[in-house]
Amino acid sequence: MEQQKKKILCVGLVCLDIISVVDKYPEEDTDRRCLSQRWQRGGNASNSCTVLSLLGASCAFMGSLSAGPVADFIMADFARRAVDVSAVVWQVHGQTPCACCVVCQSNGSRTVVLSDTNLPDVTAQDFSRVDLRQFKWIHWEGRNAEEQVKMIQQVVEFNSSLPQQQRITISVEIEKTREKLYQLFPHGDVVFVSKDVARHFGFQSAEAALRGLYSRVKQGAVLICAWAEDGADALGPDGLVVHSDAFPPEALVDTLGAGDTFNAAVIYALSNGGRLQDALTFGCRVAGRKCGFHGYDDIGKYFTND
Repeated sequence: MEQQKKKILCVGLVCLDIISVVDKYPEEDTDRRCLSQRWQRGGNASNSCTVLSLLGASCAFMGSLSAGPVADFIMADFARRAVDVSAVVWQVHGQTPCACCVVCQSNGSRTVVLSDTNLPDVTAQDFSRVDLRQFKWIHWEGRNAEEQVKMIQQVVEFNSSLPQQQRITISVEIEKTREKLYQLFPHGDVVFVSKDVARHFGFQSAEAALRGLYSRVKQGAVLICAWAEDGADALGPDGLVVHSDAFPPEALVDTLGAGDTFNAAVIYALSNGGRLQDALTFGCRVAGRKCGFHGYDDIGKYFTND
C-alpha cells in the first residue's frame, strides 16, 4: 500500500460526553437551566480521530467498548465520521465510560466529570491482532502505559525490517499527572506533553518544559508542548525551539477537546510531510478555530483545502 494512502491509528479512550452549555458556571447545591444540551462522542483518541477525518485523513480508532445503547450511539457517530473501527475491542465486563461536561458560554471554560472505572483498556495482546501494514502513523493517548509500551515495541519490531520511508511513525500523548505515564516519554518519535504535566514538573513555560524534559525522550524525537493562550512550542533533535502563537477566536465558545484537536492537526501536518514549524502553527490555528464553535463540524469547512 502506498505510504500516503495508509491510515493514522489513534489508540485510547472513547466515551460518551453529555454536554450542558450554561451562561455561567453553577454554584454548588443550586438548580439551573442550561442553554442547550447534547450528546457527543468523546475521549482524547476518539476526538483526535474526528478531527483527522474532518481534515481529510484516513484514520482508525482502537479502544474498548461495552455493548449497549451508549456504544450504539458511539459506533454510529464513528461511522458518520468515516472512522475505521475494525480494531475496537468489545469487552464482556464493564460499562462504556461517560463524561458529564459543563461548558460555560461566557468564557469558554469546560469542566469534565468522567466515570471511567471498570471497562478494561485494550492490551498488547489485543494490539497484536492488528494488521500494522495499513498504517503510516500510530498515536497513543497515555493510559495503561505498561501495556502501551509493549504495543509500541511491536511497532518497533515491525519497523525494523522496513526502509525508513515505509516505517510507522509513533506518537504518544502524556496528558495526566500520573507517574506511570511518564514511562512513555522515551517511546515516541513525537511526544506531546501537556501544560499540566509540565507544571507538575515545575516548569512555568512551554520552552522551559521542553528543555527540561527533552532528556527523557529518545534520540531524534520531537517533543511538543501546548500552553493554551500562549500558543505552543516544539523541540527537535537540532536543539532549536520552534514556537507558534495561539490563534484565539473572536469569542471563546467551547474549549472541550481543544488539546485533542491540536494534537490531531499537528499529526495530520507532519504525516503529510510538513515541517515542524508549519505543523505547530497549523495545530494552533485549527485548535483556535475549534474554540470558537461548539463541537467539531466546522473544522472541515475551514481547513480541508489548506
